[in-house]
Formats: sequence, structure tokens, C-alpha cells
Amino acid sequence: MNESKDFKPFVPAEKSMPEFTVASIILGILLAVVFGAANAYLGLRVGMTVSASIPAAVISMGVIRVILKKESILENNMVQTIGSAGESVAAGAIFTLPALFLWAKEWGVKAPSLIEVSIVSFIGGALGILFMVPLRKALIVQEHGTLPYPEGKACAEVLVAGEKGGAKASTVFSGLGIAAAYKFIADGLKAFPSEVHYEIPAYKGSGFGADILPALLGVGYICGLKISSYLFAGGILGWFVLMPLIVLFGANITLFPADVTVSELYAKGGSFAIWSNYIKYIGAGAVACAGIISLIKSLPLIGRTFRDAIKGFGKGEKTTERTNQDLDIRFILVATVILILAIWLVPVIPINLFGAFMVVIFGFFFATVSSRMVGLVGSSNNPVSGMTIATLLVASLALKATGMVGQAGMTAAIAIGGVICIIAAIAGDTSQDLKTGYILGSTPKKQQIGELIGVFASSLAIGGVLYLLDSAWGYGTSELPAPQATLMKMIVEGVMGDNLPWTLVGIGVFIAIIVEIIGIPVLPFTIGLYLPIHLSVPMVVGGGVRWLIEKRKKGEEQKQAVENGVLYSSGLIAGEGLVGILLAIFAVIPFSNGSNLGNMIASFLPNLLPILCNANVGNIIGILAFALLTLSLWKFCMRRDKRK
Repeated sequence: MNESKDFKPFVPAEKSMPEFTVASIILGILLAVVFGAANAYLGLRVGMTVSASIPAAVISMGVIRVILKKESILENNMVQTIGSAGESVAAGAIFTLPALFLWAKEWGVKAPSLIEVSIVSFIGGALGILFMVPLRKALIVQEHGTLPYPEGKACAEVLVAGEKGGAKASTVFSGLGIAAAYKFIADGLKAFPSEVHYEIPAYKGSGFGADILPALLGVGYICGLKISSYLFAGGILGWFVLMPLIVLFGANITLFPADVTVSELYAKGGSFAIWSNYIKYIGAGAVACAGIISLIKSLPLIGRTFRDAIKGFGKGEKTTERTNQDLDIRFILVATVILILAIWLVPVIPINLFGAFMVVIFGFFFATVSSRMVGLVGSSNNPVSGMTIATLLVASLALKATGMVGQAGMTAAIAIGGVICIIAAIAGDTSQDLKTGYILGSTPKKQQIGELIGVFASSLAIGGVLYLLDSAWGYGTSELPAPQATLMKMIVEGVMGDNLPWTLVGIGVFIAIIVEIIGIPVLPFTIGLYLPIHLSVPMVVGGGVRWLIEKRKKGEEQKQAVENGVLYSSGLIAGEGLVGILLAIFAVIPFSNGSNLGNMIASFLPNLLPILCNANVGNIIGILAFALLTLSLWKFCMRRDKRK
């Protein structure tokens, strides 16, 4: 709390700079559409998206500073604020709405219209922003120094480094260049796998590995060892306790969503099959319960924030300093009511009044949870799908209890889940962007308007993208497996068909309760349980590097070393994000032979050096490459900057 009182932004509140300009709006809209389309394809292929905030910031610096010859860090921040909205809208939409396309084929009915997809996306995105705005002072300002917001901080560091130049810029852009080259070699040229995994035959059901990627190393360093360790502990519980127990005691049991026994499932797919079929449900229950616990504990702070907002209901904002201005609470309330009524009354949206009521309750709840989660682990690791699973479980049960079953009930459940998923994704992105703005000294109100513009533009585009991809390959195919949407579809069918493993969900709930009783921070622990252990391993390595630096250095030397590490880690996150977006764009560039640029790039190096295709050799090379990357982080931390 004291840190927030003493904090001074990069641009003082009394200083006015170009921020919400025509150039920033146009460039931001273009990036929102491009990043939204690229992430839609990426998510439908592999079930995950790439945060676009830092790539948008870097592109903005290139265009506005280099091409347009303009100097305004706040203008660059506005571009990334608008541009990053496209990725979040895409993430929310692709995790749920393709289920409607899959059902349309099964039932022989029309797929949702382009208008329906766009309206659902816009309403969810707009509500996510409106729900997050009243939380800004509680989460961004009052908890500054408590919630690290790694990607928001990294984005601010990148922009500041670009503005200042000198040694700090050199550190950031060194990290950016190294991470970009690393990511391109690993995921572009496929020289070595970006994920290393080993089964443990002697301990059936378990496995171990890591996503050996620069961004995760950087996020772990920025978050520190304590938070990273909580995530890692959750992963250990899932992969070394629960999964072996499932294989040991459930060998001859067939448990939904699997259609074979546990032993057959393990024999075919190894530990990953156990995780994806069972631990995800346990993790979803744990994350949902942890979210409720966190919300209850945050209620006093949220209440004070709303009370202060209501106090200023009839007052203008002229007495408020620039860096403390938010959208008027009256606008937020009126706009929220209009959007909720639209959910109920617009004919193309298959949600009734009861469903609209659920959107309000779950929407605000998960907007709060998501905003806090990204403060811990960043937008890229925000378990939006876990929150959506929890929503679908409750929504499907509630609709079934009211007699809304069959096609109508399942369609309504997915539509509700789709809106909530987009709300959670956008709320997380908004909080991350507002954190960047808080550090830089941006005007929150202008950023919030920028977020709404980005959501509107990307919502118009996402409907066309989903239709284009479905007509090109079709969802559920090897080209577009749509893994998250397929899982959501199975959950709704499981609830409506009375074959959902509620025991697994309940186990997750009580794990969260136990963790809270013990006194361990429940949210990072349950996120670690829900996500594959492969994500928390590189994070704990990054956190370990920071811990060693803090132990080895003292006083001013420690402060400089830690700062060097934060700057370099920010570059690692930025470099991977840039190349991740680039590879996603390459993947959708078609060629006459039916291939695409991504496949051509991926096939180049293995054809040149076939030995690298060997899995064991590739894993060893990958581990060595990650070790070198970690060593580079250590070296930059220990480096003394003589230039100021």
C-alpha cells in the first residue's frame, strides 16, 4: 500500500502529451484486427493464444517514432491498448463459439450467423471493460507492489526503454532480439521442440517436462520465486499425486469424457491423456473455488472502490488529476444495462432473461477473478478456459433445472459461456493495459475508450474470421481441431446427458478450501494445478534466478541487478510475443500447393539436418538451449551498467 502512495509515473499527471490521436486509433484498429485473426487461427489449431500487448507496443514505436517521426510514449501505449483487444476477443470467441458450428453440422441446422458472432463478441468485450473499470483503483493502484502484472510491467519497460534509449534500452532490446531468434529457431524452423516432455514409466500416471520458452522464463523472473513456487506446487500435486492415483485406482473404470478405461487411455496417450481428461476438471473446480475465495476476501476493497465511485456520481471530473480519471460511473451503469437488455432482446442471441441475469453475476465475478489472475501470472497464462468451464457447469445445470434442455438448452449454455469467456479475457487484458498506463502516466479514461474501440473493431472482424476458417477446413478436423471449443461442447453435453464427473470437480473445490485453510495463496496454487506443469517449471527457474541474485547482492548492487533482470525479462516476453504473432500470420498465408508459409519454414531445417528430427536429440538440444537462455538472464542481471 505504501508503495502505491509513493509511486510516481513516468509522465507526471500535470504534464500533457499526445495520447488519443487519429494515428494511434487507426494503427491500433489495424493491429486489433490482425492480431485477432492470427490468434483465432493459432487458438483453433493448438488451443492457446499469444498476448499481443508487447508486440503492439513495439510495432507502434516503429511506426509512430520511426515512420511518422512523432515522439509520445502515451500515444504508443494507446496503440497497444487498442491493438491488444483483438487477441482477447479472439481468445474468448474461439474457446466457445465453434461448438455452435459443430452442433450445426451434427443437427443439420444453420450455423450461427456472422452478425450473431459479432454481437456476442462485442457485448462480451464491452462488458469485460465496463466491469473492470470500477476495479482499477482497487487492483491497479491500491495493490501496486502486491500484484506484479508481469506483462503490463514488461510492456511499460519496453516503452520506457524505447523512449530513454541508452543502457536500459540496450538491455531490453538485447532480450527482445535473443528471445525472437530463440522462438523463431524453436517454433519457426523447428530446430528443437519448444516443449520437452518425459514419461515416468516406473511411476505410472506421472510425467515431467517444461515449455522451454523465453516468455515463461521472463514471467517467472518478474513474478519472483514465491509466486512461481506456488504455481509449481499446484503442478506437482496434479502430475505427481493426483494423476498416479487416478491410474492406480481407476485402471478399469471408464470415466467421462474418456470413452475407454483409464488404463487404456494411459496406454494410448500417456500422462497428457490423463491430465487433459481428468485433471482439467479438478483444476476447473479448484480455480472456480479459488476465484470465489479471492472475491470474498476482496469484497471490502471492491466495496470501498464502488462507494468512492458512487460518491462522485453527481460530480464532474474537473477536480480529478489526469492520471486518476475513469469513465463516468453513470455511463458504466447505463451502458451495462443496455448491453444486458440486448443479450435478452436481440433475436439472434439465444439467451433468455434468466441467461442474461447469469451473465451479469458470472461476468462481474470472473472479470474480478481474471483481473487479479493476470496480475499474478500474466495474460498469456490466464486460465480463461477454466473459468469458462465453471460457468458452463453452473449455466447448464441452471438451464436444465428450468426445463431448457435439448438443442435450445445446449445452444443457450454455450452462448452464455461465450459471453463470459470473452468478458474474462478482455477484463484481464484491460487490467494489464491499465497497469502499463499506470506506470507510464497515461489517462485511464482514454485507455478505457481505446479498449472499447479495439473490441468493436475486432468483434466485427472475428465473425468473418470464424466463418472463413470453418469454410476453409471445418472445425473438429486435423487442420482446425478447436480443442477448447470441443471440450466446452463435451461439458455441456455431459451435464445435459447426466454423465459429467462431478466428483472430479468437487475434488478441486475441496483442494482449494484446504489450501486456503493452510494459508497458502489459493489462486496461484490452483492455477498451477489447472495448467500443465510444463508452464510452471520454466517460471520457477526464472524465479530461482531472481532469488539467487537477491541472495548474492546487497544494497544498491542488488537493486541494479534486479532491475537489469526485469528489463531483460521484459525483452524476453516481447521477443517471443512478436515472433509468436509473426508465425501465426505466416501460418495462414496460403500457397498454390495447398501448404502455407508456416509449414514451409517449419520444414526447412529438418530437411537440412535430419538428425534434429530425432525426439531425444531434439529434447537434449532444447534443454541445452534453455540452459543457455537462463545463463544469459543471469549474465545480464550481473552486468554493471556504466552508462546512464
